[in-house]
Amino acid sequence: MTRVNACALAVCAALVLAQPASAQRVKCKLEYDLTGWSMLYRFGEGSGRITCTNGQVASVSIRSHGGGPSFGGQKVIDGTGNFTSVHAIEDLYGTYFDVGAHAGAGRSVDARVMLKGSGNLALSATGLGINLGFTFGGFTIRPR
Repeated sequence: MTRVNACALAVCAALVLAQPASAQRVKCKLEYDLTGWSMLYRFGEGSGRITCTNGQVASVSIRSHGGGPSFGGQKVIDGTGNFTSVHAIEDLYGTYFDVGAHAGAGRSVDARVMLKGSGNLALSATGLGINLGFTFGGFTIRPR
């Protein structure tokens, strides 16, 4: 290997290693509560907290809306979600395309898979309610 090639390789290696931390992927988790209802249209509002492995933390407001064969009311009291393809906490704000299913009579369960750009969010929750159905719609996360 010539000196020029060795120097070029060293410069390239230094540039790769010097990339900002924001270029690295981090893991983020959402803990949330949500109260809502549905009768062919589904609506819910709530709040949550996002924590990331890079130390970033944010309090957020949540709004869910959609439609489908869905009926009842529900209060999520123990919701969790995991984000994928995250570079920074700011990537997580916005509206996700939401596909969800829920069922309950007293004790209730809710599961959702959401997509936004190249990232996604998977939610699972337990709560209280009388509800049954599945919906398609939007799930919006905003900083509080």
